Amino acid sequence: MTRLPARLSPFVVSVCLISFACHATAQPAHAQSTSRPQLFLNMQQTTTTDKPATAPAANPADVNSLDAILAAVYDSISGAKGKARNWDRFRSLFVPGARLIPTFKRQNGEIATRVLTPEEFVASSGKFMEEQGFFEHGIANHVETFANIAQVFSVYEGRHATSDPKPFVRGINSIQLMNDGKRWWVVTIFWQAEDDANPIPKQYLTVKKK
Repeated sequence: MTRLPARLSPFVVSVCLISFACHATAQPAHAQSTSRPQLFLNMQQTTTTDKPATAPAANPADVNSLDAILAAVYDSISGAKGKARNWDRFRSLFVPGARLIPTFKRQNGEIATRVLTPEEFVASSGKFMEEQGFFEHGIANHVETFANIAQVFSVYEGRHATSDPKPFVRGINSIQLMNDGKRWWVVTIFWQAEDDANPIPKQYLTVKKK
């Protein structure tokens, strides 16, 4: 999926994703790493509502390639303040049994994770994203594949509005995917936001030419 930055009130994942307490400040993006994870901290009190056995039908254009499904993941959770998300599109990207796992720092300094189903992610962070505005996109994807599986280290940036000059959060999504011969599926998204102690390594901020 700690606490969210500024113009919100103390918390909600950190997804997207743990409990988001947002006290916005003009800190550098990496200094606000807890923002996204915090958004999902409330999930610790969320009733478990597991993903249905069958995902909604996906748009073939969203799942016919790795690039397409990665773009769809980011696009499906992004939108302006007050804009409803197409959560069925989001659900359609995940294989039954998929998990989203934010990594975050507790107030006592302990590092922890929270394992979420797609339904729990939507229930705990969807309202925040729609009420506050949330745009997340990948700025560099590092892809490794073998047979029908893929692992992607995707560096992300998050903004409340596309016009925001700087992201309020950055981090790395570790995304595992599977191709069943017909389409790509997201199996897990495991992420952590950067902070002063853990800035994103330079080698992940650029993509090697193929």
